[in-house]
Amino acid sequence: MRITVVGCSGSYPGPDSPASCYLLEAEGEGRSWRVLLELGNGALGALHNYIDPLTVDGVLVSHLHPDHYMDLCGYYVLRHYSPRGQQPRIPVWGPPGIGDRMAYAYDLPLDPGMREDFDFREYEDPFELGPFRVEPVEVDHPVAAYGLRISANGATFGYSGDTAPCEGLDRVADGVPLLIAEASFQVSDDNPPHIHLTGADCGEVARRMGVGRLVLTHIPPWFSKDKALVEAAGEFDGPIELARPGAVYEL
Repeated sequence: MRITVVGCSGSYPGPDSPASCYLLEAEGEGRSWRVLLELGNGALGALHNYIDPLTVDGVLVSHLHPDHYMDLCGYYVLRHYSPRGQQPRIPVWGPPGIGDRMAYAYDLPLDPGMREDFDFREYEDPFELGPFRVEPVEVDHPVAAYGLRISANGATFGYSGDTAPCEGLDRVADGVPLLIAEASFQVSDDNPPHIHLTGADCGEVARRMGVGRLVLTHIPPWFSKDKALVEAAGEFDGPIELARPGAVYEL
């Protein structure tokens, strides 16, 4: 399995990155499969630098905040009005209400909304798409939100989504060789509860749950990425790095 960072800026696109988007690729059933993990604002344009966006097999959205899903609007336009003709429906997984939310986002009638182009599915039990197995886990955020454990061809990684420290995050991180975790808050600030992680929180869960490698992501443009790295390193002595557009992780 290959994971490519398309966008990793937290809360909104930054000067050097779109908002959240990760391209997952794996071989299965005699072909290559491609899945997008998040499609936040600014990410669709950047995705063209890596693949033909019309070759994507499915999309995973962790929660319904715009920096994680808003470029589904542009993706709907691309798939619906492409000069190659309207493209086949692809599955889009997300929290309850994702189909209606996307209709509202583009000012479409709820029926059909974007359902002629996207097969909206709501997270419940683990599911499979080609070689990928996805386990959604509820995490602690002001809206319905999910962390994800994603496996393909014997490899697994964890993705925190947006969350505060919680039992769900522990489940996502448990024993994974790679954890991609948001570090939106700083220890030195008076942070509100039940929203985000600090770099120290990321390092602590990585140490406690036996993570092999930690990648810090979703750092807002107003914060220092290096400070998040220092915080995490104070809790976790394994490999740590900052997500950056174009970074590739092979599992």
